Amino acid sequence: MNALLALSRAIDALNDRVGRVVTWLILVAVVVSAMNAIVRKAFDMSSNAFLEVQWYLFSAVFLLCAGWTLLRNEHIRIDVVAGRFTRRTQTWIDIFGTVVFLFPMTALILYESWPWFVRAFVSGEISSSAGGLTLWPAKALVPAGFALLAVQGVSELIKRIAFLKGLIPDPGEKYHEKTLEEELAEEILKQRGETT
Repeated sequence: MNALLALSRAIDALNDRVGRVVTWLILVAVVVSAMNAIVRKAFDMSSNAFLEVQWYLFSAVFLLCAGWTLLRNEHIRIDVVAGRFTRRTQTWIDIFGTVVFLFPMTALILYESWPWFVRAFVSGEISSSAGGLTLWPAKALVPAGFALLAVQGVSELIKRIAFLKGLIPDPGEKYHEKTLEEELAEEILKQRGETT
């Protein structure tokens, strides 16, 4: 199990690094969008390439950060139901969801998206828009993003099993940080003399 936990730590480090770097693309997308709007309004000029760069950047953030989101336990879940169960039961639900839903979904998307990307790469496919960009870099984001998500699923599965065996603390609590709203609510309750 130590070798699997080491693999899990390596996967976590990879997705953490990718996530922290790729989130900066949001700023780049905002700058490109602002520049595009300024050029369009000030000089009455526009370029489809600018619009497509924005889409590429958004796609990169969305797809490449999916594994990072899973690592940080910030993905969508149904806490209304799962929150009523014990932590061990919630862990079993996570294992079930990973094996039955996450792995088949990522495998299917990887299976379908890889040839789609290869065809675009080999043919040098270009956007049909006037002045559009080459499409293969954007299409490469799909298999890359789902590969990162799939390997993070492996890491999460390893951690959940290790938790059930009592080898590590609860992996679901590692990244839970209070939001500013939660901190404000706690501060208000403290000022009123109420406890959380």
